[in-house]
Amino acid sequence: MVSLDLKDIETEGIYEMLYPTPVVLVTSIDKNGKPNALTIAWITPTSYDPPMVALSIRPERYSYGLIKESGEFVVNIPTVDLLKQVTTCGTISGRDIEKLKQANLTPLPARKVKPPILKECIAYLECKVVKEMETGDHILVVGSVVSAYAKQKAFLDKRYRIESIPLLLTLQDGPNLFTTPKRIISLEK
Repeated sequence: MVSLDLKDIETEGIYEMLYPTPVVLVTSIDKNGKPNALTIAWITPTSYDPPMVALSIRPERYSYGLIKESGEFVVNIPTVDLLKQVTTCGTISGRDIEKLKQANLTPLPARKVKPPILKECIAYLECKVVKEMETGDHILVVGSVVSAYAKQKAFLDKRYRIESIPLLLTLQDGPNLFTTPKRIISLEK
């Protein structure tokens, strides 16, 4: 029998095996037009045709209630330059304060949905909710992407300019540990 020198992972460490993952700022809006942003690392594409993404959000989060009420959200892609703002949006609630003002982020009108985009981010996915599913202590919110765009300097053909745009990734769901992609590896000759 071959020994692989394996280590058992306790339940609270399982998801760290899936990191690093992208960190995004998800904007939503209340019925009075007040915008909010939530930092999320649990996000994934779910379909090419039609394009869809899914967010995993705790149901007690203020942002979840706003997304449920409006049926819309925007995925804003930050860079490492926004680390302080990303941390602020992930550690305070917008329920009683103006989180975007506190985080020094600038909301701008989106193209097809009511929640705003964030000027300081480099790319945007405007989404309309098509499905929700309870998954234990989180709700999986699936959104159909109705508009997607990026700043010219950030995108080359169909990918980020990793060499010059330091995308923000998180290393674990816990203490704030972050990283950025360092290089591109291609299998093409």
